[in-house]
Amino acid sequence: MSDHVRSQEPTADESMTVPTAPDAILSSLDVETAALVYLAAVLAGGSEAQMRAALTDAAGTVRTVWVEEVILQTYLFAGFPRALNSAREWRRISGSKAPAQDAFGVDDPQERQAKGEATCATVYGRFYDRLRVNIHDLHPALDRWMVEEGYGKVLSRAPLDLARRELCVVAACAIAKQDRQLHSHLHGALHAGASERTVTAALDVVAPLLDADDVRRYQGLWARVLGK
Repeated sequence: MSDHVRSQEPTADESMTVPTAPDAILSSLDVETAALVYLAAVLAGGSEAQMRAALTDAAGTVRTVWVEEVILQTYLFAGFPRALNSAREWRRISGSKAPAQDAFGVDDPQERQAKGEATCATVYGRFYDRLRVNIHDLHPALDRWMVEEGYGKVLSRAPLDLARRELCVVAACAIAKQDRQLHSHLHGALHAGASERTVTAALDVVAPLLDADDVRRYQGLWARVLGK
């Protein structure tokens, strides 16, 4: 989610002490996850032609439920119109019908709040408390929406694990040139269980969609996260 303001950005020393999850659940970027990460970037910032091509590729590579989860979370990072357009094209390209009911919705308000807090805390680690204070200082509604809507309703949905979700968020932030949020979610991908090698590979997947200057800047940002 969008959530990094200047006062909460880690210092260089803090960045150096953020470790990869000790038992990373994603030690490398498999073909299916790479296709999902590329799709997330294109849905967030690609052209319509790129979107159709990426969805066509995903139809033969990525399990349906993962594609649909990335489409749903696109609205957090790229807005409702892009999510709607992506869903419409996906139905046409894949031929799959929407489920009659949303089996994975987090609809109970208390559950949504609890899951949102837990997921956000996982992503931000020791920066979590400072994040909540800073976002609340921007506006209390933004703090509530971030936790309940972003992390509770969307990013806590069961069909897609948090590590893969965070890699997809990294991709969306990169193509949208949202450097501050990208910095947050590079940390978040590590906190969620992606290895350093996996995050590096995810950035490489997105690189062909970016300008050379953006690629260099993001490589520097990633090095800063790793303390290199």
